[in-house]
Amino acid sequence: MSKIFSGKIIFSKRCLEYQYPFHIESRLRVEKSYEFLRDLGYKFIEPIEANEHWILNAHSKDYIDELKKNEVKDVDTPGHENIYYYASLSAGSAIIAARTLGFSLMRPPGHHVGVKGIALNAPTLGFCYLNNIAIAIRAIDKKTIIIDIDGHHGNGTQEIFFGDENVIFISLHRKGIYPGTGLTSEKNCFNYPLEADCGEKVYLKTLENALNKIEKMARKNNFEIIAVSFGADAFKGDIASLGLNEKTYFEIGRLIAKFNMPVFAVLEGGYTLKLGECIHNFIQGLME
Repeated sequence: MSKIFSGKIIFSKRCLEYQYPFHIESRLRVEKSYEFLRDLGYKFIEPIEANEHWILNAHSKDYIDELKKNEVKDVDTPGHENIYYYASLSAGSAIIAARTLGFSLMRPPGHHVGVKGIALNAPTLGFCYLNNIAIAIRAIDKKTIIIDIDGHHGNGTQEIFFGDENVIFISLHRKGIYPGTGLTSEKNCFNYPLEADCGEKVYLKTLENALNKIEKMARKNNFEIIAVSFGADAFKGDIASLGLNEKTYFEIGRLIAKFNMPVFAVLEGGYTLKLGECIHNFIQGLME
């Protein structure tokens, strides 16, 4: 077994209970990924629901009260009955992933949500309600390197941790698309906007350079854990395509594993039918 990653997956079928008609953030993407990974023999852990104390470590009370009342009105992130419950279950799953060095396979995703909801002047919430990875990091209270490989910039995560000396945030994402942020690096946030369909070679070299850039800083300041915002929408043909393929995710996992630091991961976007395969390859790269 890998010393840095347990290989456990945190999942509950309850996250499949809600669905918006014709919405790309479909329960099908998680359900099919679960079935794919189950058939490969992965072990699953049931999540817990994040309590309000944990959630308020990342979000304002006013925003949480709106979410509880289902008063969040957003063009691409509609209100839904009991959405606070499903969001808090997804956040709780991220906490379990952080504690067990596992992978949270839950929805809704979270990296676009800031302290008060919409972050860094983005146009919408981007299918997210609670910032799962931020809530998990605050819950474990460890010096953390966040690596966001979703094809969209993790604007909410950047906002929450901007200037926090206990967090290093790295994001590789496609330029010129939603949310329109992450064009430059500042303070503890290192952003790498990439051209559409740049391809595996450019992507992996960029990730390697990003990790090399922060390594000395991370070692000197005793950073303890890596948190991965795992999105596969940079997969070729997906909505934030950077021209990646199934095998790219193995190489991403392998590069992160070379840092030799405990790792956990939380699902963000990814709408390809190959999502389950991408997750499997990423995990295998971490555990090689």
